[in-house]
Amino acid sequence: MTPNPPEKSIAYARLEDQLEWYEKKSAWNKQVYKQMKMLSLVTAVSIPVVALKGPGLAAAILGALIALLEGLQHLNQYQENWLSYRSTAEALKHEKFLFLSESGPYLKADNPTAILAERVEALVSQEHSNWTAVQTQAGQTENQNKKS
Repeated sequence: MTPNPPEKSIAYARLEDQLEWYEKKSAWNKQVYKQMKMLSLVTAVSIPVVALKGPGLAAAILGALIALLEGLQHLNQYQENWLSYRSTAEALKHEKFLFLSESGPYLKADNPTAILAERVEALVSQEHSNWTAVQTQAGQTENQNKKS
């Protein structure tokens, strides 16, 4: 049995806070990624039509817009963030279920709240390390492209 009701636990409050943050950030990155991809697709499909009907300048502008959208996607990593944040949110939900049902590592624990704190922080730390690696890789790719 947990020593304190979950709503009184600092570790549980941290779990709820992080779960909410990751769910919101995941949803936001998903929305931005899909909107940018949709705009990019619509723009790409319209280039041949514009090229046939209008001046070459309009087609060139549309091509530049696609390059801009794809560059922003690469720079800000919306899809990667969406998937990473969603994965972390699901792992936090799993941890919440185990804790509240007093199962898994919490089943016979002397201090389940301490275990919760450690496991939540491990998940958040792991996600942060993954995020840092993705951002570093994106920066290295960008630097290599500048040198080419």
